[in-house]
Amino acid sequence: QVQLVESGGGLVQAGGSLTLSCAASGRTFSNYAMGWFRQAPGKEREFVAAISRSGGTTNYADSVKGRFTISRDDAKNTVYLQMNSLKPEDTAVYYCNAGTSIYPSFIALDAWGQGTLVTVSS
Repeated sequence: QVQLVESGGGLVQAGGSLTLSCAASGRTFSNYAMGWFRQAPGKEREFVAAISRSGGTTNYADSVKGRFTISRDDAKNTVYLQMNSLKPEDTAVYYCNAGTSIYPSFIALDAWGQGTLVTVSS
């Protein structure tokens, strides 16, 4: 059974930074692309970033490009999201998931985990 456990969220002031982690189990981690999504209150879940199986290719939503960086550590079965220059509009619950490709779009394969809440104060 696939399990995705997100962590690292919290309260931060605008302009601050946070690093999220997602530990995955139940799959051969290195066989899959990994992605981050977020869901703000009252809004639909949206794509944030994805990284290829090799880690050599990444894809970002325009709203986070230049501020967020996705990375992976296959030895730890973990994917990270480094978030810099945070804005109040980044406030959301952040989720990770596995996928088969990152272009043209990332299709999540697994049930969503509990996510981790990021709150950015102005």
